[in-house]
Amino acid sequence: MMTSKQRSYLRSLANTITPIFQVGKGGINEPFLKQIEDALEARELIKLSVLNNSEFTAREASDIICEKIKCDGVQCIGNKFVLYKKSQKKPKIELP
Repeated sequence: MMTSKQRSYLRSLANTITPIFQVGKGGINEPFLKQIEDALEARELIKLSVLNNSEFTAREASDIICEKIKCDGVQCIGNKFVLYKKSQKKPKIELP
């Protein structure tokens, strides 16, 4: 569980990054979760967007993904959300 100070710091870092994945009508399946896990291992902080034709809202998609791959949801605004998971091999982001 993150503190509000850590969450705020991660939100400030995520402000400038662009979404690298989109949740669409295909939904959230195992290959998609594997791609997200790989990206989180490499980057630690990623932004995703939810398309209009998706069956999920951004909050629902974030909650499902966080539950399945054990990461932290940092922020949900509109149709975008940010996820964080500390890298096992090479941690890059130092939380306050």
